[in-house]
Amino acid sequence: MAQSTSIFWNPDAGMNRRDSQIWSDLKQAIATSSGFKGWQLDRNSAENLQNLNLDQQVRIYLRETLETLAY
Repeated sequence: MAQSTSIFWNPDAGMNRRDSQIWSDLKQAIATSSGFKGWQLDRNSAENLQNLNLDQQVRIYLRETLETLAY
């Protein structure tokens, strides 16, 4: 039986210290980008992102961005 993949997987699972640092740096860079800030503004009026932490928001943003690019 195939497992479903969630965007809310444990970010520390299977990541070593170097990977964790890379993800942290990348997440902060994305969070300060104009694209992410615009996405947050659009979503905050339509959805409740306030209950999600930054890690979860960045993962959703990346997934939606990649889905758009793949389309």
